[in-house]
Amino acid sequence: MRRSSTAARSPVSVPRRITAAASPRWTRRASSRCWTIDAATPRNAWCPADSRGGAGGTMGTGLDLPLDQVLVGDCIETLRRLPPASVHAVFADPPYNLQLKGELRRPDTSVVDAVDDDWDRFTDFAAYDAFTRDWLAECRRVLRKDGTIWVIGSYHNVFRLGAAMQDLGFWILNDVIWRKANPMPNFRGRRFTNAHETLIWAARGPESRYRFNYQAMKALNEELQMRSDWFIPLCTGSERLRDGAGGKLHPTQKPEALLHRVILSCTTPGEVVLDPFLGTGTTAAVAKRLGRRFLGIERDPGYAAAAASRLAAVEPVPEAAALALPSKREQPRIAFGVLVERGLVPPGATLTDRHRRWKAVVGADGTLRCGAAAGSIHKVGAELQAAPSCNGWTFWFLETRDGRLRLLDELRQEVVAQGG
Repeated sequence: MRRSSTAARSPVSVPRRITAAASPRWTRRASSRCWTIDAATPRNAWCPADSRGGAGGTMGTGLDLPLDQVLVGDCIETLRRLPPASVHAVFADPPYNLQLKGELRRPDTSVVDAVDDDWDRFTDFAAYDAFTRDWLAECRRVLRKDGTIWVIGSYHNVFRLGAAMQDLGFWILNDVIWRKANPMPNFRGRRFTNAHETLIWAARGPESRYRFNYQAMKALNEELQMRSDWFIPLCTGSERLRDGAGGKLHPTQKPEALLHRVILSCTTPGEVVLDPFLGTGTTAAVAKRLGRRFLGIERDPGYAAAAASRLAAVEPVPEAAALALPSKREQPRIAFGVLVERGLVPPGATLTDRHRRWKAVVGADGTLRCGAAAGSIHKVGAELQAAPSCNGWTFWFLETRDGRLRLLDELRQEVVAQGG
């Protein structure tokens, strides 16, 4: 969380078609590989070379998108220069607006390393709300119709964030609790220990056909549906970026495990993830590692430089490893008759249920017959169980010649793997 635009992303590709002479308002930081943006920078001034072939990331808009870059500048002004409907996902960690009045101290009088930076200070709630509406409106403008946004906050600001999102037309899909494994205690003993932050996940609007990688989330959770409470430790150890004195480089660096789950849940390799408050680059680092394109905006040049340095050391996983399991809806529809035609379940074969209570004969047209019941694998399964419906793919098994049982859905997946 950072004020007015904090983003960090290490450029995988560096803009090649802009020179200092052609665009003096753009300043490239050679050491950190960032772009500095000021108020006089021409709109659409960037024209990055796409490292995966072709010039510029147009995303179907006809306008250039500075892919895999760290842009140093005010988040609202920088967002206004991005083309509309150009990113697939946004992760935003805005200022908390903690309203701290002074130092926080432990019982031993030592000072708590809390957020007291200038970027977290606002004159009043009205100023914070106006800032929030401005950056959220720009994020909604650059978000594709099928894209989603994640916004994280604490009890200080998350309710104001959620209200602003609804007022602007976002459609909230979930609120997710990030439950911290090692939270800071409440030293004064006058409140509950604040052990979580809230993420709001939202689509661009109520009619959006957004992406949710359900199967990937289920696989990540040992084949159980992923719940909306996530138990993830704070960012510590070697993952935590440190300054020269060994202190925290950024006070609110998020754990990569949190962003791994966020990005994996709603994007696929090659899609674009935007972070308008990137800080030291966690979102960008995880996006790059997972084979996604990224774009970060960061107001603080020091944070941006740290992010770029961090990103330079990130190696993307192999393409095959970056792919998430497709959801059932995304898989090609395979009729049972296709298995019959291809001889995987030949006419005359016997199907049975898991407990071998019923036996059905397969017809040449893909229908089943079991006593007086006849019809599709779903209809016959439902009729035999006196149930309103039945998923025949997971109910019926093929009985092989040696007496083994093979689930029909396994045979269907063989057809899917062959391209249908």
